[in-house]
Amino acid sequence: MANFTNETFTNYNDYMTPYNVWELIKDYIPKNKKIWSPFYGDGKQKDHFQKLGFDIIHNDEDFFKNNKGEIIIDNPPFSIKKEILIKCKELNKPFILLLPITTLCTKYFITLFKNDKIQFIIPNKRIDFLKLENNVVIKTKNRCNFDTVFICYKMDLDQDIIYL
Repeated sequence: MANFTNETFTNYNDYMTPYNVWELIKDYIPKNKKIWSPFYGDGKQKDHFQKLGFDIIHNDEDFFKNNKGEIIIDNPPFSIKKEILIKCKELNKPFILLLPITTLCTKYFITLFKNDKIQFIIPNKRIDFLKLENNVVIKTKNRCNFDTVFICYKMDLDQDIIYL
């Protein structure tokens, strides 16, 4: 269900994160941990993280049926973010997930993480995501119309809120 290669795309799930966005947070990701980037999209995530010097698992498979790596770092499909956050909490491993900032105000997020130390990396501008159409990535004509945040769980960052 959570892999992007089937025909269940929604308008909100077929957007890829460009390399320069991952480059912004590279210093907050431990180099000695194996990253699991479970949401396949166009498959470029592996190239991005390897170029940044990270060891990454990035396969076209169902997130909900797997548990890999030591930390999860990804831009998950927004339409099922609640289910993904529930699964991440069950896996109980560190993660950095790029999500709409409004996620922080949802009842499910507050309920899931109210007793945990959650940290945030806040981009200095809106992210220009890349759209996947017919298995081809294109730059969209319109800028993203919402703000995003990297939600960090069990990452032990030096600060609880980091502004880029």
